[in-house]
Parts: sequence; structure tokens; C-alpha cells
Amino acid sequence: MEEIETDQDVQTPLQFEIEQPEEYAQYLLHAKAEVLAILRSLNQRRALISAYFDEGRTFLLTSLLAIDGDNLILELGRDDEVNRQVLAADHIVLTATVDKVKVQFTLPRLVAARYGGRPAFGAVLPDKVLRLQRREYFRLSTPVARPVKFSSSIKRPDRSVMTIEASLLDISGGGVGLMATPALAALLPRGCVLADCKMALPDEGLLVANLCVRNKYEVTTRTGSRYVRIGCEFIALPGARMSMVQRYITRVERERKARLSGMA
Repeated sequence: MEEIETDQDVQTPLQFEIEQPEEYAQYLLHAKAEVLAILRSLNQRRALISAYFDEGRTFLLTSLLAIDGDNLILELGRDDEVNRQVLAADHIVLTATVDKVKVQFTLPRLVAARYGGRPAFGAVLPDKVLRLQRREYFRLSTPVARPVKFSSSIKRPDRSVMTIEASLLDISGGGVGLMATPALAALLPRGCVLADCKMALPDEGLLVANLCVRNKYEVTTRTGSRYVRIGCEFIALPGARMSMVQRYITRVERERKARLSGMA
């Protein structure tokens, strides 16, 4: 297992799709057979699961070791103190990805258990699971000919406000990838939240969204130039704005396929 990530990395409470049933009702599975099928796939693949608590400020990495009737057995995290904290939490939000499909479910409380003679977490079977279809997170590389511009405001260390601008490298129903200079990337640590970000989607309109920085890595192009790709996740994106993103992705991909067909 990888190391846990604590609230030093995630400072702002997060909102999860499963906690927004009015926006994501079509992705919720309630039938016990369907819930078990999703959980068994996590178990069989030993999928890495992020278990969030403390309003998403802290999480540990785990996996589903076994399904025993109406109970689940989960692997302990690597940090004993964080394991104790998660046992004291009143509810846990678990999120994972299987075949590019996002899975989320909530557990009311974890308890101390044993599996194969070793300490583990125990929990009751969730009453519902959220499953975001593969198409929801298809990542579209934005067209170079019609770039999508991004802007937001951040606070400097002296508390003054500055406007930042970048171009989108890609977009999906889950978030966006920004093309940033190393200097800009240094201002955006992993876990920071960007409020009211503005992205002008050609032929769709202005998308305004809150984003959380999830990852950063350097990229070197064939010409030797360097930039940093900043992966950002949408936070509580309303259904109408998600529809805007999906319309944009569908249209651009359709136009791209049409051009390729014409060139064949």
C-alpha cells in the first residue's frame, strides 16, 4: 500500500457525488445484487480504495479484502494513528476506479476486525453504490486550433489576490488538465481549491466551476520545451454544468471523427 495522505494535503472539505443524490440519482444502484456485483469486482481486482473522513480532509488508502455475508473486510492503512482516527469517524466515503468507471459508497462506521489472523477494518454492506459510467470520465484533449482558456484568482502568501491564466490540455466529466509554467505550478500545491474558475467552452458558453488540484507532473515536448500538467478535479459540479461539459466533449469528438473519416 502507498502512504496515507492527511489533512496537510487536503485542507478544504470535499463534496462527493454520492452525497448529492439529487444531481446523481441516475448513477445510484440500490439493489443488493447490483451493490454486491460492484463490491465483488473491487475485491477480485484488489482495487485501490481511498477512504475519506473528517469531511474529506483526511483519507487513507485501503482495499476490499473480503465480503462476508452482509459485512465487508477492509485492509488497514499504514499509519496506526490514522487507523485509530478512522475508527472514531462517524462515517466514511470510499471511492475507487474500476475500468475507468468511478465507484463511490458510504459506510456509517468502521470497526476493528481480523482477517487471516491480522488486524483489519470491518463494516456493514452499504445500502447503495454510485457508479459513474465510463463515458462520464472520457478525457478529451482540447483542440489546438480552438483552445479553451482558463482563469481563476488565488491569494499570494501576503494575502493579496492575483489572477492566473492557463490553457486546458484536456477535459472530462471529472475535471480538467491545465498547461502551466513551472512558476504557476509552484503557486498551486496539491490539495488547494480554486473557486469560481472560468473556462470558455467554444460554442457552449462560460463554464464556472470549483476545482481541487489533485496531481502535477512535468512534461517535455518533442521540441524540448517543458511545462507542468496540473490535474484538477471538479468539486460538486451541478448537473446543468456537467451537461455542458458532456455536450462539449461529445461535439468535439464527433467533429474529430468526422474529419478523420473524410481523410480516409
